[in-house]
Amino acid sequence: MPAKKGVLELHEMKRRGEKIAWLTAYDYPTATFEEAAGVDMILVGDSLGMCVYGYPGTVPVTMEQCLVHSEAVRRGAPNTFVVGDMPFMSYQISDEEAVKNAGRFLKEAAVDAIKLEGGVSVISRVKAILDAGIVVCGHIGLTPQSSGQLGGHKAQGRTLESARLVVEDARALAAAGVQLLLVEAVPPEVAGFIRAELAIPVLGIGAGEDVDGQLLIVSDVLGTFQAFTPKFVKKYADLAGVATSALSEYVADVRGARFPEEEHCYRMLEGEHERFRAWAGG
Repeated sequence: MPAKKGVLELHEMKRRGEKIAWLTAYDYPTATFEEAAGVDMILVGDSLGMCVYGYPGTVPVTMEQCLVHSEAVRRGAPNTFVVGDMPFMSYQISDEEAVKNAGRFLKEAAVDAIKLEGGVSVISRVKAILDAGIVVCGHIGLTPQSSGQLGGHKAQGRTLESARLVVEDARALAAAGVQLLLVEAVPPEVAGFIRAELAIPVLGIGAGEDVDGQLLIVSDVLGTFQAFTPKFVKKYADLAGVATSALSEYVADVRGARFPEEEHCYRMLEGEHERFRAWAGG
């Protein structure tokens, strides 16, 4: 298996023009599948709130939930670059709180980097975390934790005024020293402009093709999340359909007395059945 990529290797991929493949994961089995598939990065995203816990959004997700899932993913993918996603209110209160929670991701879950949402508004938090020696991935454009301020889960940067704000956020984060940047739900023209201007890898989710790599939610890719499908998603499987079909078949077999069959049973050792019947009075 190839050695785990670090930040320097990801930067080198950008310089060589090699695309970075990034997926979310929330549990040990999925992480093992992704590492075997050769993904470059794994994000333990706060999207686990919707994909794992059935929350209506990401805001209810806690640090403890993110840490537990990050630990599981790290065990499943020991040789892959793992990013822990800082949930709502884990960094908004103060620089000190932000550093403490970012540090917990490294100490308790052994992630390689953390991600947090926001641009100009979170620069002091970003700098404090970077000063603590922690690798930071910025996240701009559509930022789900603050989607209420954005008017919902809507694409950003579709007007000149909005695009300028996205670019200003990107420039501010790069100047602060973030090593990676995620741009979500912005037009390809805006994402491509940012990617060309910045020396760091610029990854996209719903940001078109002119970026250094792509991120998707694994539950969308595999077809296990059914509440809605964003415009930018490409489904590569329908595991929900496969699973539902298999479970329906199981229910039918149980109700029709077709399961279990002899091959699924543990029989008593030779001679022990007679002894058991004698003991039971039969």
